[in-house]
Amino acid sequence: MAQFYECLDDKLIAFIKAQPMFFIASAAAEGRVNLSPKGLDAFRVISPNLCVYLDIAGSGNETAAHAKAGGRATVMFCSFTRNPLVLRLFGRTRNGARGSALWSEFSGLFEIYPGARQIIAIDIESAQTACGFGVPEMTLTHHRSTMSDYWLAKGEDGAAEYRDRQNKVSIDGLPTGWGEG
Repeated sequence: MAQFYECLDDKLIAFIKAQPMFFIASAAAEGRVNLSPKGLDAFRVISPNLCVYLDIAGSGNETAAHAKAGGRATVMFCSFTRNPLVLRLFGRTRNGARGSALWSEFSGLFEIYPGARQIIAIDIESAQTACGFGVPEMTLTHHRSTMSDYWLAKGEDGAAEYRDRQNKVSIDGLPTGWGEG
């Protein structure tokens, strides 16, 4: 049965730390809802109502555009182990590119992977657990190195050129704030 929380407690924080991946869904008032899977060791709980993650450049920059347009987001963690559980974090996002105050405050908590472009902060308004009985039991064999290898080969200049070309506008034409200083 689903249970709501106003903030994260020690048990929920321990669950988050044990998960090898998460999903983030975000949306502006109009347009598409974006849903992205995230891996690597890129998520941190800062306080019972604040989490951050290190965002690596990808094919788009939807979460940043949605952060700029109101920030509605849901983060979901699923247990793929013997003990099923789903945890959703509901809140608002903020983003900070390299050199921003948000980046300066939180980037030191992470290994900075090649292609890292920004810190996404999630101000948690509520959390919800659900049974997770429909989630399959799976085993993690390894994390992929494909994305890190790609950005390492591109180099920082290549990554910056890519971000300037691909990450300034969302798929719905919303500005992401990328390159605005």
